[in-house]
Amino acid sequence: MKKIIFVMMAAGLVLASCTTKKEVSTNPFFSEWTTPFGVPPFDQIKNDHYMPALDSGITIARTEINAVANSTEEPTFVNTIAAYDRSGELLTKVMYVFGSQTSACTNDTLQALEVEIAPKVAAFNDEVLLNANLFQRIKTVYDNRGNATLTPEELFLLENLYKDFVRNGALLSPADQETLKKLNQDISVMTVKFSQNVLAETNDFKLVIDNENDLKGLPQSVIDGAAEAARESGNEGKWVFTTQKPSMLPFLTYAENRDLRRTLYDGYINRGNRNNQYDNKQLLADIVRLRADRAKLLGYKSHADLNLENRMAKNPANVFALLNQLWVPALKVADNERDEMQKIIDREGGKFKLESSDWWYYAEKLRKEKYNLDDNELRPYFSLDNVREGAFKVAEKLYGITFTPIESIPLPHYDAMAFEVKEADGRHLGVLYMDFFPRESKSQGAWCGGYRDHRWKDGKEITPVVTTVFNFTPPSGDTPSLLSFDEVITLFHEFGHALQGLFSINRYSTTFAPMDMIELPSQIMEHWATEPEVLNMYAKHYQTGEVIPAELVEKIKNSRFFNTGFDNVELLAASMLDMAYYSLEAPVNIDVDKFEKEYLSKIGLMKEIEPRYHSTYFLHIVGGYDAGYYVYTWAAVLDNDAFGAFQEKGIFDKATAEAFRKDILEPMGITDGEQSYIKFRGREPKIDAILKNRGLN
Repeated sequence: MKKIIFVMMAAGLVLASCTTKKEVSTNPFFSEWTTPFGVPPFDQIKNDHYMPALDSGITIARTEINAVANSTEEPTFVNTIAAYDRSGELLTKVMYVFGSQTSACTNDTLQALEVEIAPKVAAFNDEVLLNANLFQRIKTVYDNRGNATLTPEELFLLENLYKDFVRNGALLSPADQETLKKLNQDISVMTVKFSQNVLAETNDFKLVIDNENDLKGLPQSVIDGAAEAARESGNEGKWVFTTQKPSMLPFLTYAENRDLRRTLYDGYINRGNRNNQYDNKQLLADIVRLRADRAKLLGYKSHADLNLENRMAKNPANVFALLNQLWVPALKVADNERDEMQKIIDREGGKFKLESSDWWYYAEKLRKEKYNLDDNELRPYFSLDNVREGAFKVAEKLYGITFTPIESIPLPHYDAMAFEVKEADGRHLGVLYMDFFPRESKSQGAWCGGYRDHRWKDGKEITPVVTTVFNFTPPSGDTPSLLSFDEVITLFHEFGHALQGLFSINRYSTTFAPMDMIELPSQIMEHWATEPEVLNMYAKHYQTGEVIPAELVEKIKNSRFFNTGFDNVELLAASMLDMAYYSLEAPVNIDVDKFEKEYLSKIGLMKEIEPRYHSTYFLHIVGGYDAGYYVYTWAAVLDNDAFGAFQEKGIFDKATAEAFRKDILEPMGITDGEQSYIKFRGREPKIDAILKNRGLN
């Protein structure tokens, strides 16, 4: 279930008495949005609008929740579950915008507000989840569900809502509930601070180069981008590289200066671990400790046991069983990759052993040697505009939907773009925002979020507003943004998440999407990106318009197993590390550095590969994917197996696409995930496809 603040909707709200008339007239959150398609009026929302709107939202939601909890009517689905679901519209409205903007366009004021708002929201969540009268009414409806006439969605909502209240302390004693509240408060503040520290560390580190000789090996487009970054940072005439991946990875891949490669890479992997004001070691240790305490208080062995109970995986043992099944073959493949790169070093007269900071440089040499393929050959065919339109075209061929740019509409940032999404018959489906380039106000990585979910209100359908956020290679001078092959895959990945949000058909706001399946819609879209038929649709030279040559497509196909050992090992190592932290049983008292080193040594991680994320900047495991980073691998079993259904009948087979939309994308969060998958595929998923597609069999 989404956090209470993100699911509660209501109609016909009256502003809280603490809100002044002046605030009402100037604060956009207190009025109906008359913008195109009702999107947030970003140009009108100021930093000082959030707190008054949040406070009013909590006050109103509290009144509505109490009205449900204290009703003297016999509890029914309509007057209890549906009424609960409708509550808190203003609060949800505020938090959707605030949460998205603090991730993609933050500033000092918003960061200070985050620290202030987090415990307020946590306290209100607890107030609702631990409301004894409310829970008793929900329990009554739950106990009598066999006698009620409910739709499948309503029954799924009821059963999971009841379980969610129990899992969040509804059955605890009053004294234990007070302890739980304190734990939730502390965790909420710590997770915000952890994320802010990572952003600060990412922004603080800059590799400034003033000797042109140190740029040897770098493509001109990379040099031009570094010069532009230098100008923007007040280093005119020099070149600046950062730990943002669009800046860092080309340097690690092509720069001949080994010492500088190591310096930049060390700057990346040591974020949050420098014993400065942004150090995250103790914060993470405390988060792990408090989550273990919380799980024990709720009657579970560990935080992982608590989080996995309502997922497809069920328990940590099943997660480790899957990860270990891939770990051994992945290590074997990675060992071979390392040995092949070491041969290149030795052949070139290098008197050193391959280190982790060398991997990208020598992997690129190996790719050229084995497959005669250079990433720089591909980039000219992967202009951002063409790749984006390619993803749109795939969705149109699969589902009949279209994407039309919207010119006059508020934007969350001036770099962002907006598109109206329509069904094949022209009906409005939703709005999609896309925000592509790095900036200091934006968190690292890529993600999909939303400013409004699909729902129904007073018999009227409310359509979604979805946002996808990236950190892609920016344009430089007259050269447009030319994406790396990995960035192409990332665009298709997040676009897959966006499709799920746009296709959602839930009638109620409260949903329970299993974490194990959340990455299925995104990861299955990655398969289309590399299909020759699809490459011919979008991979066109940015200068000549020439379609990517067949020989390059063949090279991409032949190199599909390139670096697969590395890719799988770094991902699996991070997934296992996450699960190791959250499988600890209270009381927990760890030294993060020591724990990480000992655990990675225990599982046999080779020293030439670092986990995809080290503990002190592993944002996933403090911000929603705690005991959940494994889901990328779990979902990979599903997406490889599911794409097989398309391959069997044609990758643009309309009937298969319609079934995937109806069985998987539309009902995600309102039906049982495992049963939805079986309905689509006609059987349970098999692991064979992932082993084959990753070259691990």
